[in-house]
Amino acid sequence: MKMSLDELKYPIGKFNWPKEITADGIKDCINTIKNFPDLLKTEVDKLKSEELAYIYRPEGWSIQQVVHHCADSHSNAFTRFKLTITEDKPTIKPYLENLWAQLPDVTEAPIEWSLSILNGLHNRWVLLLKNMTNGQWKRVFIHPEHRREITLESAVYLYAWHCNHHLAHVIQAKKFKDNFENL
Repeated sequence: MKMSLDELKYPIGKFNWPKEITADGIKDCINTIKNFPDLLKTEVDKLKSEELAYIYRPEGWSIQQVVHHCADSHSNAFTRFKLTITEDKPTIKPYLENLWAQLPDVTEAPIEWSLSILNGLHNRWVLLLKNMTNGQWKRVFIHPEHRREITLESAVYLYAWHCNHHLAHVIQAKKFKDNFENL
């Protein structure tokens, strides 16, 4: 089966901002965020160091980098939610994730450290999400790169997608085992 680079980059498809936001949709997103640490741990639990080095696409990140990226990204996401709940239209701080993925705490640290971060962080994040008021869901942050206001009710869809996106990357890396010659 022939796969394009775009299909390898986005195995579940690119994120699309929700056209309709519903209480059930938000509940589904919260459940995705809740379940992500366990699903990720299941996928990486028994991998050897050479398997953690598998990449999900040519010139893509290794499984190890993906796991650490999720801890970094979701820590930022949790902070963005808290800032938005407690401040009026905060401008969030983007970060250079590709450069972060090259730092020693990503390239040399055991994935168990980030799995632990994700477990505790997602427990706290889900508790926060489940207790948000309707007014808090409508609050916005400003994303300077996208030059737009983003509501928390939209952002939860983004981060649920992000969980599934990177889980799919790990599964894909395990499937291809660094063999992309037939693509």
